[in-house]
Amino acid sequence: MDHKRMASIFKAFGDENRLRILQMLRDSERCACSILDEMQITQPTLSHHMKILCDAGIVIGRKEGKWMHYSISENGFRNVMNYLGELSC
Repeated sequence: MDHKRMASIFKAFGDENRLRILQMLRDSERCACSILDEMQITQPTLSHHMKILCDAGIVIGRKEGKWMHYSISENGFRNVMNYLGELSC
């Protein structure tokens, strides 16, 4: 895996709000509206965090009506785990 891609992944994990979002998505897909309500952040702030998570390949989004629905990308997490395994001694 290339270093630029891994840097984007570590950036995604490097913020406590994004970690909270990942924890919310751990069990099931969530609508952006429910994430907004639970985190009590603004829509532009959520969009910023979700863009970073999606660009890193950790989260995937799908549009339904006017709302986005987000879930964890199993393939993205598998890639992260594989990379971390390569780094271990």
